Amino acid sequence: MCLPSIGPKTANRLAYYLLDAPSNQVDEMIASLDGIRTEITRCSACGNYAEAELCPICSSLRRDTTTLCVVGYAKDVIAFERTGEYRGLYHVLGGLISPMEGRGPESLSVDALLERVQQGDFKEVVLATDPTVAGEATALYLEQLLDEFEGEVSRLALGIPLGSDFEYTDEITLGRALSYRQRMSKGK
Repeated sequence: MCLPSIGPKTANRLAYYLLDAPSNQVDEMIASLDGIRTEITRCSACGNYAEAELCPICSSLRRDTTTLCVVGYAKDVIAFERTGEYRGLYHVLGGLISPMEGRGPESLSVDALLERVQQGDFKEVVLATDPTVAGEATALYLEQLLDEFEGEVSRLALGIPLGSDFEYTDEITLGRALSYRQRMSKGK
């Protein structure tokens, strides 16, 4: 079995750790791994991981139910939640469109997204897919599908990381930073 970002050296260290660990620690780990398949499911509303029918975000009464952030993967929800800036709801697609990997729109939860947007009272749908070829293709595809949506469809701003120098920034990133620039308020 292979796990992402675990190379042979790390795999060996983990294996030797488990071989030398007390049996109760190994049993706890096995029980935890078994619990992933038996206790964790997908939220019926957004597709995020949950321990109940609805995830804690969808079941919260404190969320802004007029904004929907569309992400590729459940791990993206965690990244946005860490910022503390977004208070709306999410929709997890379960991947990104990638013909090279044999993944088209039919393998994503696009139909559920469209149904959710049609039935909800959303004023804005934020397309927050990765700034990769697959993420951009997915965002463009979704933008076309949401053409009839009465509210606003937005995309995350892309640009230059804080603390970097322009001379080390690639042309595409610099160009997008210019394209997605924000207006400053005028002084008095």
